[in-house]
Amino acid sequence: MKFGIGQAVPRTEDARLLTGGGRYTDDVSLPGQTHAAFVRSPYAFAAIGAIDSADALAVPGVLAVYTVADLDADGLGLLPCLSGLKQRDGSPYVGTPHPALCKGFARHVGDPVAMVVAETPEAARDGAERVMVDYSERDSVTGTTAALEPGRPLVWDTAPNNLCFDWDTGDEAAVEVAFAKADRIVDLEIVNNRVVATPMEGRACLAAVDADSGRLQIYVTSQGVHSLRKQFAKIFNLPESQFHVLTTDVGGGFGMKLFNYPEYVACLFAARRLNRPVKWTSERTEAFLTDDHGRDHVSQARLALDADGRFLGLRVDTVANLGAYLSNYGPFIPTDAGSAMLVGSYTTPALYVRVKGVFTNTQPVDAYRGAGRPEAAYLLERLIDHAGRVTGLGAAEIRRRNFIPSSAMPYATPLGQVYDTGDFVQNLEDGLVLADVAGLAARKADSKARGKRRGLGLSTYIEACSGGGPEQATVQVNADGRVVLLIGTQTNGQGHETAYKQILADRLGVAPEDVEVVQGDSDRVTWGSGTGGSRSVPVGGSALAEGAAKVVKAATPIAADLLETAAVDVEFDQGRFTVVGTDRSVSLKEVAAKAAATTNAVGDGGAVIAFSEMARWTPPASTFPNGCHVAELEVDPDTGVVEVLRYSVVDDFGTVINPMLVMGQIHGGVAQGLGQALQERVVFDPDSGQLLTGSLMDYQLPRAADMPPISVKLNCVPSTTNMLGMKGAGEAGAIGAPPAIINALVDALSEYGITHIDMPATPHAVWSAIQAAKAQAAA
Repeated sequence: MKFGIGQAVPRTEDARLLTGGGRYTDDVSLPGQTHAAFVRSPYAFAAIGAIDSADALAVPGVLAVYTVADLDADGLGLLPCLSGLKQRDGSPYVGTPHPALCKGFARHVGDPVAMVVAETPEAARDGAERVMVDYSERDSVTGTTAALEPGRPLVWDTAPNNLCFDWDTGDEAAVEVAFAKADRIVDLEIVNNRVVATPMEGRACLAAVDADSGRLQIYVTSQGVHSLRKQFAKIFNLPESQFHVLTTDVGGGFGMKLFNYPEYVACLFAARRLNRPVKWTSERTEAFLTDDHGRDHVSQARLALDADGRFLGLRVDTVANLGAYLSNYGPFIPTDAGSAMLVGSYTTPALYVRVKGVFTNTQPVDAYRGAGRPEAAYLLERLIDHAGRVTGLGAAEIRRRNFIPSSAMPYATPLGQVYDTGDFVQNLEDGLVLADVAGLAARKADSKARGKRRGLGLSTYIEACSGGGPEQATVQVNADGRVVLLIGTQTNGQGHETAYKQILADRLGVAPEDVEVVQGDSDRVTWGSGTGGSRSVPVGGSALAEGAAKVVKAATPIAADLLETAAVDVEFDQGRFTVVGTDRSVSLKEVAAKAAATTNAVGDGGAVIAFSEMARWTPPASTFPNGCHVAELEVDPDTGVVEVLRYSVVDDFGTVINPMLVMGQIHGGVAQGLGQALQERVVFDPDSGQLLTGSLMDYQLPRAADMPPISVKLNCVPSTTNMLGMKGAGEAGAIGAPPAIINALVDALSEYGITHIDMPATPHAVWSAIQAAKAQAAA
């Protein structure tokens, strides 16, 4: 139906957002608000001595300077790590106390040491510059594998060799048997480079105390208010009911805005101390120093194959950098979140994965778009591509021989997942046609004639989505027929409002303009699991669909009364209740008006509520989006410059609510994947621990000119694990792009004997690899 599921409806939020009508956290102001600035450690590791705030307090407009002693005096707790991970031996991982302001030591550059609150942002910054801190610098460690080396500085005395955890999964004995009988073993060291999320809108918060109730209120840019409310309650040792957490429009999250941060806790503390609102907005360089980072793994991967190129076993040993403190989900990302997907789309019978998480004097590392699944897919697809070259089977054939066939669905993997649907062979074949592989030889010859080298690379992927627990939706129909949806997810720009309206149009027959979507208010929306892992529309949408079904059920007897018939003789479709076999019908709006006449329920704004139905839906299992990405690029061997010329995508997202939203997610994800593959990398000075890529002058993001034309085909097989048949689309591009692009680059450089190149493959890295290969060949 018009505006319903499957329609390419323009985003309803865009008119407001593109004409300046957005309301982001920094746009919110409260009467009498003050401003916060933070004194941050200039050292990667230092003991903190005396803190002298006298000069800061003398700055006109400065109201207070706070340190951890003030937080301790109020009995504030620590920022939590929410992972329940157990080590190989069953013991817990090494935890890290994480106060909102440094206690005793600063453990990374940018670690917040003190907080200055003033009447204006300028006065707060001036005051912060005048706080005198007695630092005693210590040696630091920033490298991922270096952290485990004997004799390296310890970030925490409680973590010998900087080891946070030693975790494993799979069947090590079965893998040893597989390797013993293998005809060929292929191995590769794979680095997954550290990146910064860099959303357009930086982090911000505005904390206050409600004058009437005394409750603590905070506006905060987030991916879900309810998890933050629970954490704040524990940190402040208060009931959750004493917190009102609000998130307005959000300009990008990518996982990074899911977590709690020290600044939020400190601003709440200061607002309570001063009894005035306290506002903090991150600047871009501050964001590079304080936002949680993503990725940062070093892995040794080994694949055992038989004489026909079929996989017998896979062993992966990974060192994962967690930073100086454990973020909310830090240990979970490289372990349970990502490692189970190292099966990929393949029938590998035996797998063993071991992950060591390490502390370093760097910012915490947590979920970044895909949260472990891109890391797994990159490792697996680079290794398999390498195996295709070593065996001579080629990239496509080695995958064909090892794909899980669609006839095997549902398929139980050796690492505990059950894939319900998918046609991996068809995705590959369609991807090769879409990419015009048949014409590649001619295009390669043309490139070479112009002094360039052309390569084509492919990757297939599968990921687990729709986790994070249940989701709640309340569908409220007012007397005038307008619908209010209250839902516990949080849009970060993905188009939730449009997608949810389309589901309501499909299930209740209401027009988009007659629907209000409410998210990000812990008072109006009483419970929710938030946004992350492509869960919002598959899980939240399923809760919404169930709530809409409850509305229809509650309204049917009233419709039957209006139609003067029995409820069993009434059916509902496209917004109308009809007596079966007749043309007698009434609209949902008419039924709502009738129901409202007998109720006293009043909603926000004084609207009379006719029906209000809440549904909390728990997914019985994950969903598994999957697909094939094919990248084609050209390299200038004289400069190392890489240009991605063509990009083809075949994706299986299950039921698609809105193809336009899906295309936006694919394009955005591919852009982030291209950025990681060719441009983005966080770099620390190994001696001082200083962040060398601390601004957009030093850290390169993809621009419009870097993006190729993207061709997309959807091979959608509905999921069986949710009522809408959805699988999720938000992370696919960022998963498929890095291995496809690096595989294409290796293909282009293969004539030089280059078999691998690490991300990011910058012009300097590519040029250097070519020169080294030439020198080796000459020798």
